[in-house]
Amino acid sequence: MSVSEKWKECLQRPAAYTCKPSWSLVKTYSFDICNAELYLQANGPGTFQRVLMVFPKNMRGRLPAVVVPYYFPEGMLGFELETEEKLTQYTEVAMMSHLAERGFITISADAYHLTYLDLPLPRDDFRRWQLVGAALNQDYPGWCGMGKLHADTMLLLEALEADERVDRERIGIAGHSLGGKMAFYTGCLDPRVKAVLASDFGFPWEQSNWDDAWYFGSRLAEMKAIGMNHTQILDLADGKPFFLLAGQYDNEKSYEMMQKAASYRSCPENLHFLNHASGHRPPAWALKQGYDFLEQILKKG
Repeated sequence: MSVSEKWKECLQRPAAYTCKPSWSLVKTYSFDICNAELYLQANGPGTFQRVLMVFPKNMRGRLPAVVVPYYFPEGMLGFELETEEKLTQYTEVAMMSHLAERGFITISADAYHLTYLDLPLPRDDFRRWQLVGAALNQDYPGWCGMGKLHADTMLLLEALEADERVDRERIGIAGHSLGGKMAFYTGCLDPRVKAVLASDFGFPWEQSNWDDAWYFGSRLAEMKAIGMNHTQILDLADGKPFFLLAGQYDNEKSYEMMQKAASYRSCPENLHFLNHASGHRPPAWALKQGYDFLEQILKKG
């Protein structure tokens, strides 16, 4: 079995995990810095994810777009939808708002800790992840949480492709932490994505919590044993522009592994790396370099 086949087998949605496509508008919003539309999108048998699309003010024509996966859209917006109350723990990394102000359409959704089970727990309660990870593994033992995260993120690409306001040839993806993991996998594996910005997600296995139930769980030991690693995922990106912002869970070892991806040997200039070395959350100056990278790729010409 080839490397790509191994990864496909690991991540591919089970045949039994199907749903009829569904996409419905819930509400529209007008904020000082952007406009927004909230949708419900079917993302599994009997389940739906809230999807938020954010638009620049006074937009004209088709615009480039960036998928911004995360725990829930408000985190990447930086404030609550209904009250506009600032979410101070997220405002510094509010990629949706930052990129909308730069002229991008952005899109994000609830991650599956909020959609797979109906739990009486706050959205920030981390017990959700353990419960849904265990439930997914029990319901679909041949699958994994990272596969579910990847599948739900690809649904956001489908939404962008179907929207006439989006330039389908200029779609990128950006994410921080958990969102960085989702951005890395979907950005590298889906050809619809033209540029990838990932922040401090843990490129080497040992530098992050990849063995938690909501990612790969106990399956990770088997994956390591047969030599599966993230250099292979990056190699499958086939040289598309990729930028890693390192800080805590990524460092120079991450960059060393990135440089081993064979598909970048003919285009090393497409691999970008910045270690701000200031902790998990990137400072504004580092994020600016990431956003500049997306502009250079998605707005050129």
